Amino acid sequence: MRRVVALSVAAGLLAAGCAGRHAPASRSAGSAGPTPLPATSSPAVASTGPLPAPAPPRFHGRVAAIDAATRARMRYSWRPGCPVGLSELRLLTVDHWGFDGRVHRGELVVQRRYAPAVLRVLARLFADRFPIARMRLVDAYRGDDDRSVAANNTSAFNCRPVAGTRHWSEHAYGRAIDLDPVQNPYVTAGGRVTPPAAGPFADRGRRAPGMVHDGDATVRAFAAIGWGWGGHWRGAKDYQHFSASGR
Repeated sequence: MRRVVALSVAAGLLAAGCAGRHAPASRSAGSAGPTPLPATSSPAVASTGPLPAPAPPRFHGRVAAIDAATRARMRYSWRPGCPVGLSELRLLTVDHWGFDGRVHRGELVVQRRYAPAVLRVLARLFADRFPIARMRLVDAYRGDDDRSVAANNTSAFNCRPVAGTRHWSEHAYGRAIDLDPVQNPYVTAGGRVTPPAAGPFADRGRRAPGMVHDGDATVRAFAAIGWGWGGHWRGAKDYQHFSASGR
């Protein structure tokens, strides 16, 4: 019986082969046979409609005391004799949007009393998808403010005087932030722009990602925690600068 079955299968295949060789090259309309099934098929799946959009990224941020490891990374921005001690400072580790449209992790050091409020502002900027080029401790630039702003680095604490004076900067107290310095330069009353690469952004009529403008969501977010904006100064304008004192 097994032999008969085998022969029957072989005969069927042979017949099919012959039919294929002698079949006409084309068929008239309406004479086409049934469409052959694919060699393999999967069960039909009922459509359930479009897939839901992925959830937007959530903001993550935390506040931490300055421990030994962080202290070792702050050897340029803090030293004995600074107007605030390490116990008065806090490290903020936060998510922020970059100009590449991706989420990045950044760090800021601010005075302890302002840390929760600054964290709320950064969460607001994240929700608004405000782009920040980079956010590194100024120690990555050996505490050199000029190098930091030239790199378009957003930073906060830095134990340094106001440029050209012996008076402590608001940054030396951990109560000021410089935000996207290239898009928001310092412009003297005479029109000199710092950093130099920020020249095109001295025109505040321009609208571009990362720029801060009077009355916008960024200015309002800082105003909500009582911080002033350097774009409101008379004479020189510091469009990157936000501080608790407004100076």
